[in-house]
Amino acid sequence: MRGENNLTLVSEFFLLGFQVSHGIRISLFCLFFMVYCGTIYGNLLIIILVSISKNLHTPMYFFISQLSISDISVTTDIVPTMLDILLNNGGTITFIICFTQFYFFSASEAFECLLLAVMSYDRYVAICNPLRYTSIMTSGHCVILTVICWLLGFFFSLIYIITTTRLFFCGPNIIDHFFCDIVPLLELACSDNFIVHLEMYVVGIPVVFIPTTIIVMSYTYIILAILRIPSSIGRQKAFSTCSSHLIVVSIFYWTMFSVYVFPTKGQTVTISKILSLLYTVITPLINPIIYSLRNKDILKAVQETRHKFDLVNWEL
Repeated sequence: MRGENNLTLVSEFFLLGFQVSHGIRISLFCLFFMVYCGTIYGNLLIIILVSISKNLHTPMYFFISQLSISDISVTTDIVPTMLDILLNNGGTITFIICFTQFYFFSASEAFECLLLAVMSYDRYVAICNPLRYTSIMTSGHCVILTVICWLLGFFFSLIYIITTTRLFFCGPNIIDHFFCDIVPLLELACSDNFIVHLEMYVVGIPVVFIPTTIIVMSYTYIILAILRIPSSIGRQKAFSTCSSHLIVVSIFYWTMFSVYVFPTKGQTVTISKILSLLYTVITPLINPIIYSLRNKDILKAVQETRHKFDLVNWEL
């Protein structure tokens, strides 16, 4: 039992996860375990390459490495618990751990929303103001923008945590999901959760709608600038510099808007879980694949790094 100040009677929650047969759960466990390993490997590879390769010491790749850190944070926060739930057909999670999981998840997601807006602005400056790019997107400015994104992400997430933990949870304590998310938690609250819903809309303005506006405006100007390029080769080269980011933005925002902003009427719990899987498990795996397979600089850095290791091993 929690303290009497917030009148919380529930001290733990039970996550249902995926209520399917034992064979399917084992198959899902193997699948998500491989996805998790691939996510960690792919994102760590990008972080290492950006750190050691001089050709990748640019604002765009610095932001990509920060996106990889966020992806590792999200998937590590969610997947281990989900794997345990799959093995045991559900699992108990304490009140504190549940809200700790939600805190780091929401902070990472808020950071990613803000970072994607910063990355779109970076592409806007690179394509629409190329002569001023180096003076605007300096290494110092990039670090400051990234730190601000992280601080705002943790700050806005803290607002949710403070108000949500003060709600009255009297039971039932069964969460029909594979992690502690805000929507199923609010469904279990016995007290009035109007303030939390109000916060979701208010905080959604700087975290979701303003970044979305920046992204839309940036790419509107980018597309107009690309269309003004006379040669088709020049247009193709300009678009290739931002196509990977545009794909990542589209996948991330489509799933997030489907779950939190404009959920489909009559959306079942199963569909909600599948959509949640997309941005918590699948997207962190897809991001490094998109940036590596569609990016000649990263592929070149991989080849150079492999060549260096081969030379070291040969000398030894």
